[in-house]
Amino acid sequence: MNEIAKFIIASGVVLILVGLGMMFLPKMPFLGRLPGDIIVKKDNFTFYFPLATSVILSIIFTIILYLMGKR
Repeated sequence: MNEIAKFIIASGVVLILVGLGMMFLPKMPFLGRLPGDIIVKKDNFTFYFPLATSVILSIIFTIILYLMGKR
């Protein structure tokens, strides 16, 4: 029962962080416009693939999860 409680608390913290991120990330001008993000604009078509942003976010999340697993 103790592990389930820890999981529920951790899930709540993650949801709060995701919610805060959704509120404040659109206000960060550099996120999503990094060198390495792919943008192709044609007449009626725009393709956007945030490659560099995805790599940086993946590294940050990997470090956070690694540090959480060390405890």
